[in-house]
Amino acid sequence: MTKSRASPLRHGAKPRRATSPNGGGLAIIGPGAIGGTVAAHLSPSHPDLALCARTAFARLIVETPQGRIEVAPTVLTDPATAGAVDWVLVATKTYDVAGTALWLERLMGPDTRLAVLQNGVEHVARFAPFVPVDRIVPVVVEIPAERSAPGLIVQRRDGWLKVPAGANGEAFAALFRTPGIEASTTEDWTSVAWRKLAVNSAGAVNALTGRPAGIAARQDIADLMRGLVAECLAVGRAEGATLDEDLPDRVVDQYRASPPDSVNSLLADRLAGRPMEWDARNGVIARLGTVHGIATPLNAMAASLLSAAE
Repeated sequence: MTKSRASPLRHGAKPRRATSPNGGGLAIIGPGAIGGTVAAHLSPSHPDLALCARTAFARLIVETPQGRIEVAPTVLTDPATAGAVDWVLVATKTYDVAGTALWLERLMGPDTRLAVLQNGVEHVARFAPFVPVDRIVPVVVEIPAERSAPGLIVQRRDGWLKVPAGANGEAFAALFRTPGIEASTTEDWTSVAWRKLAVNSAGAVNALTGRPAGIAARQDIADLMRGLVAECLAVGRAEGATLDEDLPDRVVDQYRASPPDSVNSLLADRLAGRPMEWDARNGVIARLGTVHGIATPLNAMAASLLSAAE
């Protein structure tokens, strides 16, 4: 994906139609672990799919629970070569939103819909400066996958995508006719998003300690994770989410049930010296906690420490 200065989509501009092979089809901005895995699963039924990336690569190879998927995708590295499509799927990190602006100007036509496959709970707010809100589809993503190099990905187990019920959500879910990723709609997207955020908020401990999931076996670490999730639960409820009281315990149990050497994306980014999504995972809990008058000292501390570590 090409980095750029943020600029809004020119709603009155004449739309540009893409030429073959991506005209009228799909484009994925950010073919990393999530975007690349989704692209591999969509490619057989959407041969016009195009990937918008920083670095070109010839093959997309994803090892999935069902076997290897290997395709030769259309990879675009310059927004000037793109044109309008029916669907744009954004799978960049949350801190790269501004970098999608030039791609969106080229890819978004008058009827194009934008699916946001990112962490956190602010999917629509992030892209509202660039795209009409009624065309934004927020997506909660649960796809355990790791990228070792451009185009080389391992999907560790089957994944799922959840979108709000309605015409846009149903149209998005209909794109997926593949085993390995289940896409479905939900009447309560807010609760689904906050449950996923609860899991991600606890993952700050891994990035802060530099240790994989196995560290949750320690009682003191498990208690710290529960504290982070308890703050998330309180703020999420204030935001309208329905969250069970035992959510902190269930999140810790999930970490303890994971392979001890499994690495979440926050830790992977820190180990690689990349920027981290600390704001979308912990900072948002602290920010919204302030709005609702809810104390969130653990998430505020995690966000501050991870920000300083960058």
